[in-house]
Amino acid sequence: MATLSLKPSQRYRLSDWLTNSYLLSTNAERQRDASHQIRQEARILRNETNNQTVWDEHDNRTRLAERIDTVNRWKEMLDKCLTDLDAEIDSLTQAKESVEQSLQAKNLPLDVAIECLTLRESRRDIDVVKDPVEEELMKEVEVIEATKKVLQEKISQAFQHLCLLQEIRQQLNSDHRDKMETLEIDRGCLSLNLTAPNLSLKVNPTRVPKDSTTLQEWDDFTRFNKNRADTEMKASIELRETIALAIAQTNNELEAQRVATEFTFRKRLREMESLYSELKWQEKNTLEEIAELQADIRRLEEDLRRKMMNLKLAHTLLGITPLHTFRVEQTQYGLIDEVHQLEATISIMKQKLAQTQDALDALFKHLARIQADIACKTNTMLLDTKCMDIRRKLTVPAEKFVPQVDTFTRTTNRTLSPLKTCQLELN
Repeated sequence: MATLSLKPSQRYRLSDWLTNSYLLSTNAERQRDASHQIRQEARILRNETNNQTVWDEHDNRTRLAERIDTVNRWKEMLDKCLTDLDAEIDSLTQAKESVEQSLQAKNLPLDVAIECLTLRESRRDIDVVKDPVEEELMKEVEVIEATKKVLQEKISQAFQHLCLLQEIRQQLNSDHRDKMETLEIDRGCLSLNLTAPNLSLKVNPTRVPKDSTTLQEWDDFTRFNKNRADTEMKASIELRETIALAIAQTNNELEAQRVATEFTFRKRLREMESLYSELKWQEKNTLEEIAELQADIRRLEEDLRRKMMNLKLAHTLLGITPLHTFRVEQTQYGLIDEVHQLEATISIMKQKLAQTQDALDALFKHLARIQADIACKTNTMLLDTKCMDIRRKLTVPAEKFVPQVDTFTRTTNRTLSPLKTCQLELN
């Protein structure tokens, strides 16, 4: 007969079993509801964060693109500013070279003026006079020195401004390089995406470097550089205008003084030639008067010799013993009167001869003074003619200049007037 065998264990009640089933069902529903809620929230979160990320990325890319446009505009502005600055530096350099050439060109007029003054120191005697020519030459030297001082000042101003423009150019170049580097970096950043290589997390990527500047400071820095460049370029243009004006004014002043000096030279030469002609006329008349006076002296001496012979004859007759008293007395009285008359005449003639000799000596002395003055005038005219010839260097190109008067031989390479030919012969 079979027996009932039960496993010894705890027995649950039916209510517990039903309760357990109910709890499992309700917990499953609750867990599913919670899971559903979490899934919905996760979907919402994913959607919102994806949208936020997309829009943040879009906004940042837009800002980055705008920043690139801004930097590019500044870069283009700096490009133009650098181009204008380089052109202005070249223009100012050319202006500086022009004023240097103008300053160098003033050496020739100065040398010519000094050479003329030195040549005119070779004048002799009364011709060593402070005449208008010397005054104009001294004034010419003063004008040249003043113009050289003005031009040297302009050269110094141009040099200083070129240094300033070069400094500004270096600043603009530095700023331009920064803009180029910024554009390269920003364009590289703009090209990055999720598939780009070498993406990685960085340590403390949100930190701000302590030397960073604000956007306003960045704009102000570049704007200051550009405004400074514009201001100095404007000042450079004004300086170039003043340089051109200074060159023109100094050239005009020097040309006016050259014309005045050469006019005074020509006027002085005309005065000297007129005086030379007067002296030559006086010399000719004096020589003629000397010749006539010498002829008169010879005639006077001849007459005086005849009077001496007459006197000797009378003395001889008075020494002869008379034959008849009456005839001897009458003849003696006549001879005595003749002797007295001859002696008076001889005395007067000797006095006149002495006066004539004195007049002749005076004429010879004055002739010597006239001839000495003619020699001085000849020398002075030759010196002034040489000065005028030297001054041709101021108007004739150096490669075409041929001296017309030689300083040492005092000869000319051109046809001279009869007056100047006489001057050369006398010298």
